[in-house]
Amino acid sequence: MAARILEGPPIAERIKTQLKAQISELAAIRPPRLTAILVGDNPGSKFYAKSQQKDCEELGIGYQLRELPDDIAQAELLEMLSELNADAAVTGIILLVPVPKHLNARLLQAAIAPEKDVDGVHPANLGCVVRADRTLAPCTAQAAVAVIEEAGVELKGAEVVIVGHSEIVGKPTALLLMESLATVTVCHIETRDTAAHCRTADIVISAAGVPGLVKADWIKPGALVVDVGINRVKSEDGKSRVVGDVDPAVVDVAGILTPVPGGVGCVTAAMLMKNTVAAAALQARLSA
Repeated sequence: MAARILEGPPIAERIKTQLKAQISELAAIRPPRLTAILVGDNPGSKFYAKSQQKDCEELGIGYQLRELPDDIAQAELLEMLSELNADAAVTGIILLVPVPKHLNARLLQAAIAPEKDVDGVHPANLGCVVRADRTLAPCTAQAAVAVIEEAGVELKGAEVVIVGHSEIVGKPTALLLMESLATVTVCHIETRDTAAHCRTADIVISAAGVPGLVKADWIKPGALVVDVGINRVKSEDGKSRVVGDVDPAVVDVAGILTPVPGGVGCVTAAMLMKNTVAAAALQARLSA
């Protein structure tokens, strides 16, 4: 029997509906306003920026996109971030990545004030995840957990395998799931037998960025498979399309499967809006 497909848009819509009341309450105190910084001409980042703007407009969140030349100096960008940090009207800041090679993205992200870091990548916000504080946790990690909660799978005592150990998905997702008393294994490029780990898992989360990596024979029958991968590949006709990390044949083995596109990515976008509102609320409390 084919897996149940767990679509992301209904989850995302519920999250955004819940945010509307909070945005209304903040309007007179600290209205949420997101500033995105785009360095250079990256098509993927431009598409993401348009999606952000659309979500912000839908919810009544202020949005500004600052497009900068790809040869901007690190010092100049750091100065801009300092100005945005000091601007009370700006409640959220996100640096769209990747950035040109001469820029240090990690240093730039760390220069964003923690209370305005809506991407959840500042060291202080990543540190909060250790204490299961999701206030400004990385958006994709929050989305992966939200999808699992939506699936209704019992986390306490569950065997979870995460394929990929990035700072914004694998590691924080593992920490959040451990707080729910799941037993979590994180696989990475040096893992000797990732497939063997996956075969014992009740829940498999793939965030490796490798198209079709997770095969059907990696999955325990009836398992929940959460595909976080977003990979652009070319079809035989030369057109590009977006695929996940999970091989299509997994649908015949898994119990529940998230699609790509239309899965975790939609929830991640909603979590960015959630973080944007949370950041404004946090700043309102700090200034009270």
